[in-house]
Amino acid sequence: MTAAAKKILSYLIKATILVLAFLFIYNKFLGKNDDLARFEKLISVISRGQVVFTLSVVVLLMVANWFLESLKWQYLAKKLTRVTVWEAIEAVFCGLTWAIFTPNRIGEYGGRVMFLPPRKRIHGVFAMAVGAFAQNVITNLVGILASLWFLYYFFNLNIWLYLGIAALSLAFLVLFMIFYFNIKWLVTWLDKISFLKKYHRFFDIMGRYNPNELLVVIGYSLARFFVFSFQYYLVIHLLLPALPLFSMVMTVLVFIFIQSALPSLDLLDVGVRSYTATHLFLFITNQQIAIIAAVSSIWLINLIIPAIIGSAFVLKLRFFDRTS
Repeated sequence: MTAAAKKILSYLIKATILVLAFLFIYNKFLGKNDDLARFEKLISVISRGQVVFTLSVVVLLMVANWFLESLKWQYLAKKLTRVTVWEAIEAVFCGLTWAIFTPNRIGEYGGRVMFLPPRKRIHGVFAMAVGAFAQNVITNLVGILASLWFLYYFFNLNIWLYLGIAALSLAFLVLFMIFYFNIKWLVTWLDKISFLKKYHRFFDIMGRYNPNELLVVIGYSLARFFVFSFQYYLVIHLLLPALPLFSMVMTVLVFIFIQSALPSLDLLDVGVRSYTATHLFLFITNQQIAIIAAVSSIWLINLIIPAIIGSAFVLKLRFFDRTS
């Protein structure tokens, strides 16, 4: 392929990504959106100052959330190449643009690693997988513990059944954390699969992180989890200030845990989130519209706004750069 053809194809790929992203965004945001309309109706009876302050804090927390993810990505990528903080930010936001129209956010991997040198991009996918694993460890750890409280408080389970569930859950968490801090075991197992051995140079990156480095990655993941959990608390408390604090926070943690396990597409995800949230929060409130509105607003702020910002960085991608 000639240099001119590569340039044209690169432009076409970028244009396709942007068109797909904005079509999905228009369909869910600029088009008819009953959930966001409900949110506007609910906040119309709340003090304007309180609404502006709360949503401003939630937006700032969105920035903090993705900034923390950028720092985590920079930390993970240092095993491959030098990445500045700004380059990490660009990569993370570009990945979010790709993620919104791909199942289970798989496009986020492609969008992010495109900012790495071409020879390091496949390695980058596995480095990113370590970060995703760490986030899953935190989500499962906090979510399962909150779920055990939820089951005990709201379900009249036989005590032996409950203790059995608790024992199995805790055993799973212990094994999950042991496996995370020994992720090099996965590399060893993959090496034992004959047809995967030749790809060792790609997935070997996962075994290069020592326990102290994996602990740092867990720290970034825990900070992110706290940030987006606090976002849910702020918006739900804004709409339903009478909800008991502890029950509301624990239900939020269970909700995050459940929705993280559900396969979805980001732009369809709001419907899945709303359905899950309304049924879960029925245990503590019958204000379903408020819960749907809260979930929708967090979805908009955390995913759609960053995807729009990330579209600017899509234009910087170099699909056929041969530099190493």
